Amino acid sequence: MQTLIALICGLVFGIGLILSGMTDPAKVTAFLDLAGDWDPSLAFVMLGAVAAAAPGFALAKRRRASVLGTPVQLPASTKIDRRLLIGSLAFGVGWGLAGYCPGPAINSLGRGSSAALIFTVSMLIGMAVFEGLERYRATRRPATITQ
Repeated sequence: MQTLIALICGLVFGIGLILSGMTDPAKVTAFLDLAGDWDPSLAFVMLGAVAAAAPGFALAKRRRASVLGTPVQLPASTKIDRRLLIGSLAFGVGWGLAGYCPGPAINSLGRGSSAALIFTVSMLIGMAVFEGLERYRATRRPATITQ
């Protein structure tokens, strides 16, 4: 049942991306071009998404399990640190340069978009490099002594 619900949610999300124009890199870059021919329409998409998600997050904060019985796992940390800022910056630069973020890029793969393929492969390489660096950092940290 969880797989079916996940499939339905993914389809609704993908259709929403298409209908809102989030899969069109030209529309995204026009939204991000504040100094040029700015297209504010995606701001309304984002506001709508936040308005739709807010009640769900408020409800999830009060529950230990989902309707299907799986544990609710919300982020525990609210700390804004260097890693979060660097990751946000990398995401924003990639979004601005390519006009894609992960969801719309994967959605656009279904259309056979070569730009989405290049973005997705680059994103996966970046994720692999990050994971490798994290594993390397974990081996270089001094062991903590517990008593």
